[in-house]
Amino acid sequence: MQNQQEVNRLKEIVQNLLDEAKQQGATAAEAGLSQENGLSVSVRLGDVETIEHHCSQGLGITVYFGQRKGSASTTDLSVESIKETVSAACSIARYTSEDEYAGLPEKALLATSFPDLDVNHPWAITADEAIALAIECEDAEITNSEGASVNTHQGIHVLGNSLGFLHGSLSTRHSLSCSVLAQRGESMQRDYWYTVARNANNLEAAVEVGQKAAQRTLRRLEGRSLSTRQCPVLYSAEIASGLLSSFIGAISGGNLYRKSSFLLDALDTQVFPGFVHIHEQPHLIGASGSSAYDSEGVATHTRDLVTDGILRSYVLGTYSARKLGLHSTGNAGGVRNLTIDPGVLDFDGLLKQMDTGLLVTELMGQGVNILTGDYSRGAAGFWVEKGQIQYPVEEITIAGNLKDMLRNIVAVGNDVDYRGNVRTGSILVERMSIAGQ
Repeated sequence: MQNQQEVNRLKEIVQNLLDEAKQQGATAAEAGLSQENGLSVSVRLGDVETIEHHCSQGLGITVYFGQRKGSASTTDLSVESIKETVSAACSIARYTSEDEYAGLPEKALLATSFPDLDVNHPWAITADEAIALAIECEDAEITNSEGASVNTHQGIHVLGNSLGFLHGSLSTRHSLSCSVLAQRGESMQRDYWYTVARNANNLEAAVEVGQKAAQRTLRRLEGRSLSTRQCPVLYSAEIASGLLSSFIGAISGGNLYRKSSFLLDALDTQVFPGFVHIHEQPHLIGASGSSAYDSEGVATHTRDLVTDGILRSYVLGTYSARKLGLHSTGNAGGVRNLTIDPGVLDFDGLLKQMDTGLLVTELMGQGVNILTGDYSRGAAGFWVEKGQIQYPVEEITIAGNLKDMLRNIVAVGNDVDYRGNVRTGSILVERMSIAGQ
């Protein structure tokens, strides 16, 4: 009840902000306000390193004078500060150039239904309890550690505009992570594991997180490089999301209207194999990306981006949609619970299907060119022969072109990683170039 009272208080502030913008002559306005609090604890080798209590707030407003736009923000929610912030935004707008594509979303696209998505589960954990949990996570089968951490966060977000949209929501995010070190002879490695959930009851047990981090680290010891070659590449589930994120970048409005995408004019063309189905599920109960509306208040919908391997829709906010002569897809701020349908094979089944090739478990560097699709990343993982992991691999580079890589996906595993906003199993790519020794 107290949380809802706070939401109502912040909604009133946002409405006052919009009213003030109108009084100062703005023809349209939109405003957002956030208030966040939480606890973060980290330990290393049994000793407490940090205890942090977070508490922050801030608001931002964008005003329009016709097609001229100005924005300002503040962390002070007093009446005087609100007036000054609106005044600053209006001053900026009066001196900016007109932009025919600027403005609020179409009113008909704004969300009017707000289902309970079960994303608010405060965790009543004390600092002492969080310390004990982090120590339990760290104390798992290995003697050296970079530390373990426990984080809990709750946020209130209110969004409103002069078209009559005004809504506030509460959400939580909790996590537990561990990073460990291992050494054998002159070989030293580190790896990590983490668990994250809206509801703390859905987190993995602390000891399981520590054990997974330890196991992942130990199996990387005494890694080797590879000679330069071409071979199949299997992206493990926890990093396969990066492939889909690159794809989303290529079909996002900003890159499309700037003509800086390797998938320019690719709508209704084959970009994946025929078995691939990629869709958004923004209303999943309790999921990390669930929301009834985007960062502009436009309603989100379950929708297909790729069916039968064919690109069916772009990812657009209001501004980019207008630049392209289209309508917003409810993706201001990005996609929400992007999902690629899994196949029938589990992780071991994918290894057997690959037979001989490279399993990638870590990527380094930023070698992705969205304009050309050229892809080159530092990598580490394991060499696989006859469907069995043979030895760890490090100090290599994998390379290809994203357009070819996406078309040459052979299979998607059913070992789906549900921790993030992109939900995918391991992805097997038919062939890539490996540069090593």
